Amino acid sequence: MPSMIFVNLPIADLAASMAYYKALGFDHNPDFTDETAACIVISETIFVMVLTHEKFKQFARLPIADAKKETQALYALSRDSREAVDAIAEAGLKAGGTEVRDAQDMGFMYSRAVADIDGHVWEYVWMDMSGMPTE
Repeated sequence: MPSMIFVNLPIADLAASMAYYKALGFDHNPDFTDETAACIVISETIFVMVLTHEKFKQFARLPIADAKKETQALYALSRDSREAVDAIAEAGLKAGGTEVRDAQDMGFMYSRAVADIDGHVWEYVWMDMSGMPTE
């Protein structure tokens, strides 16, 4: 069985968060979705659990940071091309997200960073390792 990753995010409005990630092209797994949480399927091995604050508090002992005011983490998600990076970033912006910095183009790597509606920053990135500088 391959390793899987589950990113757990505290969110303010479950329906709005589900709509946001659906606008990015991601579906949810109804088997792990109820009125307090939804399992957003990014790939066969990557999932985002969007959890109401009440549900999130069942797993975290420390206070929930306000991602719109503080950096909790940066979540990077690779895409197959520069165009795919732009497409998912634009979908996020159209769905209510906010671009947090200008696009970064290093030739071999291209990325954009978009905060979702709760302020969680997603960095969408494309890399061509064959073009990476060696020194």
